[in-house]
Amino acid sequence: MDSAEPDTPFAAVSAQTSKLGRIYQSYLDKVTPYKAYRWLSTGALLVLFFLRIFTAQGWYIVCYTLGIYLLNLFLAFLQPKFDPSLTQDESLEDGSTSEPTLPTKQDDEFRPFIRRLPEFKFWHSATRAIVIAFFCCWWEVFNVPVFWPVLGMFLYNEVL
Repeated sequence: MDSAEPDTPFAAVSAQTSKLGRIYQSYLDKVTPYKAYRWLSTGALLVLFFLRIFTAQGWYIVCYTLGIYLLNLFLAFLQPKFDPSLTQDESLEDGSTSEPTLPTKQDDEFRPFIRRLPEFKFWHSATRAIVIAFFCCWWEVFNVPVFWPVLGMFLYNEVL
Protein backbone atom coordinates (compact mmCIF):
# COMPACT_ATOMS: atom_id res chain seq x y z
CA MET A 1 0.00 0.00 0.00
CA ASP A 2 2.93 2.31 -0.57
CA SER A 3 1.71 4.81 -3.05
CA ALA A 4 4.30 7.04 -4.66
CA GLU A 5 3.30 10.53 -5.53
CA PRO A 6 2.60 10.97 -9.21
CA ASP A 7 5.24 12.79 -11.16
CA THR A 8 3.98 16.19 -12.11
CA PRO A 9 5.46 18.43 -14.78
CA PHE A 10 6.53 20.86 -12.06
CA ALA A 11 8.44 18.12 -10.24
CA ALA A 12 10.23 17.13 -13.44
CA VAL A 13 11.20 20.74 -14.19
CA SER A 14 12.30 21.25 -10.59
CA ALA A 15 14.48 18.13 -10.72
CA GLN A 16 16.15 19.27 -13.95
CA THR A 17 16.68 22.77 -12.58
CA SER A 18 18.33 21.46 -9.44
CA LYS A 19 20.50 19.12 -11.53
CA LEU A 20 21.66 22.03 -13.72
CA GLY A 21 22.29 24.10 -10.59
CA ARG A 22 24.54 21.39 -9.17
CA ILE A 23 26.47 21.12 -12.43
CA TYR A 24 26.91 24.91 -12.55
CA GLN A 25 28.07 25.00 -8.92
CA SER A 26 30.57 22.20 -9.52
CA TYR A 27 31.99 24.15 -12.48
CA LEU A 28 32.32 27.26 -10.28
CA ASP A 29 34.06 25.17 -7.61
CA LYS A 30 36.53 23.86 -10.18
CA VAL A 31 37.48 27.30 -11.56
CA THR A 32 37.80 29.02 -8.19
CA PRO A 33 41.57 28.54 -7.72
CA TYR A 34 42.44 29.79 -11.23
CA LYS A 35 42.16 33.53 -10.63
CA ALA A 36 44.24 34.71 -13.60
CA TYR A 37 42.45 32.47 -16.10
CA ARG A 38 39.06 33.52 -14.78
CA TRP A 39 39.85 37.21 -15.22
CA LEU A 40 41.46 36.66 -18.63
CA SER A 41 38.33 34.88 -19.84
CA THR A 42 36.16 37.69 -18.48
CA GLY A 43 38.36 40.23 -20.24
CA ALA A 44 38.05 38.24 -23.48
CA LEU A 45 34.26 38.24 -23.10
CA LEU A 46 34.31 41.99 -22.54
CA VAL A 47 36.45 42.54 -25.66
CA LEU A 48 34.05 40.33 -27.64
CA PHE A 49 31.12 42.38 -26.34
CA PHE A 50 32.82 45.66 -27.28
CA LEU A 51 33.59 44.32 -30.75
CA ARG A 52 29.92 43.45 -31.17
CA ILE A 53 28.86 46.95 -30.08
CA PHE A 54 31.48 48.58 -32.33
CA THR A 55 30.63 46.55 -35.43
CA ALA A 56 26.86 46.75 -34.97
CA GLN A 57 26.92 50.50 -34.23
CA GLY A 58 24.06 50.21 -31.77
CA TRP A 59 22.91 48.91 -28.40
CA TYR A 60 24.56 51.82 -26.61
CA ILE A 61 22.05 51.69 -23.77
CA VAL A 62 23.06 48.06 -23.08
CA CYS A 63 26.71 49.10 -23.09
CA TYR A 64 25.98 52.05 -20.81
CA THR A 65 24.02 49.88 -18.39
CA LEU A 66 26.81 47.31 -18.30
CA GLY A 67 29.37 50.06 -17.66
CA ILE A 68 27.41 51.48 -14.74
CA TYR A 69 26.92 48.01 -13.25
CA LEU A 70 30.61 47.10 -13.59
CA LEU A 71 31.57 50.43 -12.03
CA ASN A 72 29.22 49.72 -9.12
CA LEU A 73 30.77 46.27 -8.65
CA PHE A 74 34.29 47.69 -8.78
CA LEU A 75 33.51 50.32 -6.15
CA ALA A 76 31.99 47.67 -3.89
CA PHE A 77 35.14 45.58 -4.39
CA LEU A 78 37.36 48.48 -3.31
CA GLN A 79 35.36 49.47 -0.23
CA PRO A 80 35.93 47.86 3.17
CA LYS A 81 33.20 45.73 4.69
CA PHE A 82 33.49 47.54 8.01
CA ASP A 83 34.19 51.22 7.50
CA PRO A 84 36.00 52.72 10.52
CA SER A 85 34.70 56.19 9.71
CA LEU A 86 31.13 54.95 10.08
CA THR A 87 31.83 53.57 13.54
CA GLN A 88 33.43 56.90 14.43
CA ASP A 89 30.32 58.74 13.24
CA GLU A 90 28.10 56.40 15.27
CA SER A 91 30.12 57.07 18.41
CA LEU A 92 29.71 60.81 17.87
CA GLU A 93 25.96 60.37 17.53
CA ASP A 94 25.88 58.38 20.78
CA GLY A 95 27.44 61.30 22.61
CA SER A 96 30.80 59.76 23.37
CA THR A 97 33.64 62.14 22.63
CA SER A 98 36.50 59.66 22.68
CA GLU A 99 38.41 59.81 19.43
CA PRO A 100 39.74 56.64 17.85
CA THR A 101 43.39 55.99 18.52
CA LEU A 102 46.02 53.71 17.11
CA PRO A 103 46.61 50.40 18.90
CA THR A 104 49.09 50.91 21.73
CA LYS A 105 49.10 47.50 23.40
CA GLN A 106 50.21 44.11 22.22
CA ASP A 107 46.77 42.61 22.86
CA ASP A 108 44.82 45.14 20.79
CA GLU A 109 42.84 43.42 18.10
CA PHE A 110 44.26 43.47 14.59
CA ARG A 111 41.51 43.98 12.05
CA PRO A 112 42.58 43.16 8.50
CA PHE A 113 41.08 44.76 5.44
CA ILE A 114 37.98 42.81 4.50
CA ARG A 115 36.35 43.75 1.22
CA ARG A 116 32.65 44.49 1.00
CA LEU A 117 32.51 42.42 -2.20
CA PRO A 118 34.94 39.47 -2.32
CA GLU A 119 36.99 38.91 -5.46
CA PHE A 120 35.19 35.73 -6.51
CA LYS A 121 31.74 37.31 -6.22
CA PHE A 122 33.04 40.33 -8.12
CA TRP A 123 34.29 38.10 -10.93
CA HIS A 124 31.14 35.99 -10.97
CA SER A 125 28.79 38.98 -11.08
CA ALA A 126 30.87 40.79 -13.71
CA THR A 127 31.04 37.71 -15.95
CA ARG A 128 27.31 37.07 -15.68
CA ALA A 129 26.57 40.72 -16.50
CA ILE A 130 28.83 40.65 -19.56
CA VAL A 131 27.25 37.44 -20.85
CA ILE A 132 23.73 38.82 -20.34
CA ALA A 133 24.67 42.10 -22.06
CA PHE A 134 26.24 40.16 -24.94
CA PHE A 135 23.02 38.22 -25.48
CA CYS A 136 20.94 41.39 -25.18
CA CYS A 137 22.87 43.02 -28.01
CA TRP A 138 21.61 40.41 -30.49
CA TRP A 139 17.93 41.36 -30.15
CA GLU A 140 16.57 44.45 -31.77
CA VAL A 141 14.21 45.16 -28.86
CA PHE A 142 17.21 46.29 -26.77
CA ASN A 143 18.54 48.58 -29.49
CA VAL A 144 16.98 51.74 -28.06
CA PRO A 145 17.93 54.74 -30.20
CA VAL A 146 19.97 57.12 -28.09
CA PHE A 147 22.55 59.77 -28.83
CA TRP A 148 25.63 58.00 -27.50
CA PRO A 149 27.65 61.14 -26.60
CA VAL A 150 24.93 61.99 -24.09
CA LEU A 151 25.38 58.59 -22.46
CA GLY A 152 29.13 59.18 -22.43
CA MET A 153 28.63 62.46 -20.60
CA PHE A 154 26.31 60.80 -18.10
CA LEU A 155 28.91 58.09 -17.45
CA TYR A 156 31.61 60.75 -17.09
CA ASN A 157 29.47 62.59 -14.52
CA GLU A 158 28.85 59.33 -12.62
CA VAL A 159 32.56 58.68 -12.33
CA LEU A 160 33.30 62.15 -11.03
